[in-house]
Amino acid sequence: MRFLLYDSITAISKGRSIEGVKTFSLSEEFFRGHFTRTPVIPGVIYVEAMAQLLGWLITYSHDFRRSAIMSLIENVTVNPGLRPGFQARIHCEIISSTERDTLGTARMEANGSPIATLSRIIFSHFGVADPRSLREQFIYCSGWENLPHLTSGTL
Repeated sequence: MRFLLYDSITAISKGRSIEGVKTFSLSEEFFRGHFTRTPVIPGVIYVEAMAQLLGWLITYSHDFRRSAIMSLIENVTVNPGLRPGFQARIHCEIISSTERDTLGTARMEANGSPIATLSRIIFSHFGVADPRSLREQFIYCSGWENLPHLTSGTL
């Protein structure tokens, strides 16, 4: 099962930023059996959605030769109590990046209003044994199956 907390990547700028969307519906797997009367979206879901997108930006920016694991978040704000039935836009930026780690920031908005922010998020990097396989996962998970520069044989 794919447990992605975003629907698609809508824009990406290597080494700079990534944008994506997520529609929160009542049929989300994380609602099953947890909320019997008033389902609300847990704040950690927003954090994970932003982290997943920023992780892909890091991997993409390092030409799929590095992957990333979230190692620290600070100054998180979330709008508690939001109910399903809206689409969120996610925007993440790289502030600085080395071969070892990346510092970034992220925000999520719905209808032009902020619903979650990460003012500081750090990822540790690790080498990847098979960059082609990681690139294929990115293509599948991003919804960008037909982009020539990603599906060509070169990295």
